[in-house]
Amino acid sequence: MKKAYAAALTGCLALGIAAPALAGAQQDDLVMQLKQLVEQQQEQLDRQAREIAALREQFAKVAESRQGETAPQKKTAPDTLTTTWKNGLHFTSDDKKFAIKLGGRVHLDWANIDADSPMQGTLEDAEGNALEGNGFEFRRARLFLAGDIYNNVTFKVQYDFAGGDADFRDVYVGLKKLPAVGTILFGQQKEPFSLEYQTSSNYTTFMERSLVTAFSPGRNTGVKIFNTALDKRLTWAIGWFDDADDFGDSFNDVSSSNVTMRLTGLPWYADNGASLLHLGLSYSHQFRDEDSDITVRYRERPEAHISDARMVNTGKMHADGVDLAAFELAAVYGPLSLQGEYMMSAVDSTEAGDPDFNGYYIYGSWFITGEHRPYKQSSGAFGRVKPIHDFAIGSDGWGAWEVGLRYSDLDLGDAAIQGGRLKDFTAGLNWYLNPNLRWMLNYVHADLSDRVDVSDGNANIIETRMSLTF
Repeated sequence: MKKAYAAALTGCLALGIAAPALAGAQQDDLVMQLKQLVEQQQEQLDRQAREIAALREQFAKVAESRQGETAPQKKTAPDTLTTTWKNGLHFTSDDKKFAIKLGGRVHLDWANIDADSPMQGTLEDAEGNALEGNGFEFRRARLFLAGDIYNNVTFKVQYDFAGGDADFRDVYVGLKKLPAVGTILFGQQKEPFSLEYQTSSNYTTFMERSLVTAFSPGRNTGVKIFNTALDKRLTWAIGWFDDADDFGDSFNDVSSSNVTMRLTGLPWYADNGASLLHLGLSYSHQFRDEDSDITVRYRERPEAHISDARMVNTGKMHADGVDLAAFELAAVYGPLSLQGEYMMSAVDSTEAGDPDFNGYYIYGSWFITGEHRPYKQSSGAFGRVKPIHDFAIGSDGWGAWEVGLRYSDLDLGDAAIQGGRLKDFTAGLNWYLNPNLRWMLNYVHADLSDRVDVSDGNANIIETRMSLTF
């Protein structure tokens, strides 16, 4: 291209130099020749430009094809877990298929029990344990790993180290998001019975559950299905369970299984749970064989766990079966709440005269600082209290403060069984420093009567707990 421009420029210079000396036709011929030369050079330049553009396009296509063949393939990075804190340590994968929580609880209790002398003496003789005294205990010391994997598999592995060994306290695996069924769990778990028992010990208003918990089937190994309906205004659960030990094991040559179910409803639910009315019904049939060594027994402490002495005790009964029922009622209206349950047990026992036992409790609580008891619609039970202002030194935050009063009545005397009647009055004060730390103070007055082998009398208990949950 540079040579073509040079040739054209040379021609123009030659024309300028020769122009004065030329004349007439010769000058015209020379101009025409130069013009033709310029046109030829321009045509050659255009052709070369087209060839260069074509070559560039071809080179671009070749480079692109080679880049696709030789460039390293992008590898998909393995799933990573994001760690967050939400009242516990959570690990969540970027694709949301895995969500794991590591948590636990520590309940450290101190209690002092003062009992009437006649009752104390006969109770110690009957139970083999003293009721009176004071001391500390780790009521619960649990660690757990729980979560969801692949979006539809759920699991929990929890151990309780209180008492010096590692007992199971929920070890199960299940499937969730199943059509109609909802969730199905296999393993050691709570049987679906009683509002108070379904509410975690982390969230109960008082240090110990009421006396009627003596009727609750507790935790056993089996299979349970549960779900919600009517926009979570209704919950239902049903399961089959085998009586198991603290490690979820059972082996018998006769029936020792339970069929247990629970149904709850919310006729009134407003302000995201700040106002509600809860109704519930639980039922359990326990299959037994009166000719076997498997027995039925109900017994209970006076709403204080530190002593092993049970103030009421039916003793062991051989039975062909047991029918349990519980009726639940709870209401929340801002910082005020009420809760109560009535339970009964019908024992099919020829040797004991087919006794019927019953009990109930009712209590109220009030948050001085304005919070309310949070309700979990997924399970039909109460959950974690979150203070409006967490406690912090040097600030105006003093956490949440709650007071509560409860009356419990458990009657274990009927037919041939005279296990006694126990009535408890409990007053409680709770200080929630933050959602994870709570201090509790309870006073319990327990009154015993009608037990055939123990003198009537009462006990006064002061107990306190520091509770850390995460």
